[in-house]
Amino acid sequence: MYKYYGLAAFAILLDQWTKWLIMKNMDYGERISVWDPWLGILSHRNRGAAWGMLEGQMWLFTIVTVGVIIAIIYFYHKEAKGKPIFQVGLMLLLGGAIGNFIDRLFRGEVVDFVDVLIPVIDYHFPIFNVADAALTIAVVVLMIGLIIEDKKEKKQVEQ
Repeated sequence: MYKYYGLAAFAILLDQWTKWLIMKNMDYGERISVWDPWLGILSHRNRGAAWGMLEGQMWLFTIVTVGVIIAIIYFYHKEAKGKPIFQVGLMLLLGGAIGNFIDRLFRGEVVDFVDVLIPVIDYHFPIFNVADAALTIAVVVLMIGLIIEDKKEKKQVEQ
């Protein structure tokens, strides 16, 4: 049951290491092209939640994040036993939440750096980081888990 905590730890360490690299090696606003014009590394900061919403509401982020972390750990131990898909999803969620929480707690802002542009539709995706990616992947994994569990339940009812 505890083996999946390593996944959360890996997400946190990778997130914090990449953010450290950005802070150490790039000036704010500096952009390095990876695959021009679609993908770049852009040193950016976010004082809000997703896409800069609720900027400057640090007290709210602290309360919500602590509550989310407690809920994730609770669900992991009470609801995800024997369900590896849910365990993976919850640990990615935990890693992502803690990764960005560390930034808010110690820097007062979140370091973002993945810059994606989709020129075909002229869309500039919000800049994100490893923690954000872990959160997004976690939601997809959890949705897949819910679909699989729903199918299992329907199959059991039919029998």
